[in-house]
Amino acid sequence: MKGKIIYPGKAEGEAIVSLEPIGFYGGVDVKTGKIVEKGHPLEGRTIKDKILVFPHGKGSTVGSYIIYGLKKSGNAPLAIITEDIDTVTAVGVIISEIPCIDGIDIKKIKDGEIIGVDAEKGEIIL
Repeated sequence: MKGKIIYPGKAEGEAIVSLEPIGFYGGVDVKTGKIVEKGHPLEGRTIKDKILVFPHGKGSTVGSYIIYGLKKSGNAPLAIITEDIDTVTAVGVIISEIPCIDGIDIKKIKDGEIIGVDAEKGEIIL
C-alpha cells in the first residue's frame, strides 16, 4: 500500500489498530504508553513499540506534546499510520521523529499483524 510521507523512517512490528480516532491528551498515558480513554476500543492496551494504526487524532493541541513525551520516555509507537492525518498528530510525529504515513485504507490492516513501514518510500508492507 502506498501513502503520503509525513515523517521519514523505517520500522517493522506488530500493528495495533483502531478504527476510532485517538485523543493523545487525556487518552494516552505518557508514563506507560497505554490507552487510558474510557470506552475507547484500545483502552488498556499499550502503543509502546507497536505500529499504531488509526484514522486520525482528536482533541487538544497538547496532543502533539504528548506524542513527544511518549518518545522521550521510551513509550512511543515505532511508527504511525493514519487514514486522514490531523495537524496535532502530524506535528507530534515530526517533532518526535516517528516514521509516519498518511492516506492509507486502515481497514486493510489487521490488529496484531506484523507489518513493515517504509516512510522513505511511503509504503506499507503487509
